[in-house]
Amino acid sequence: MPGPPSTLKKSLITEGFEIYRTAPNLITLADRVRDNLLMDSGVGVCEEPLGIRVVLRAQSSNFPGEGSDGLFARARGLSAELLSRGYIEVSAQAVPVADPGDRTRTLDTWYEVTYSVEVAGDAMLYSELRVAMGLNKNAERA
Repeated sequence: MPGPPSTLKKSLITEGFEIYRTAPNLITLADRVRDNLLMDSGVGVCEEPLGIRVVLRAQSSNFPGEGSDGLFARARGLSAELLSRGYIEVSAQAVPVADPGDRTRTLDTWYEVTYSVEVAGDAMLYSELRVAMGLNKNAERA
C-alpha cells in the first residue's frame, strides 16, 4: 500500500482494526479485552514491504521450572496455522518484564517467537490480519 503511514492507519481503522501503537515501519494492532481496556495483540503491520508480523509467547511464570528451550518450544508450538499460511520465523528472544514500581526487579520473562509474511495488497492484508488476530498467541498450561 503506497502512501504515508497515516494512509495505512486510516485504512486499518476503516476496516475495523484498532491501533495499539505505531513505530517506524510497524503499526501494532490492539486487542480490546474489555470496553475500556486495550492490549497489545501481538499482531502488527509492516509497511515496507507490506506484511504482517505475529508474536507468539510463553510466559515463564506459567511453566515453573521449565528452561528457556522448553519455553521457546511452547511458543513455537502455537505456530502451526501461521506456518501453513506461509509465515516464517524471523526472531526469538527472552523479554524480561520489569516491576513498574521498581525497574531493577524482574517480575517475569516472556519467551517470544516472531513470525512474518509479506502480503500482496489490501485484500490479502485484511484477510490475513483477521486470521492472525483470531489465533491464540499465548501458551497456556494444559
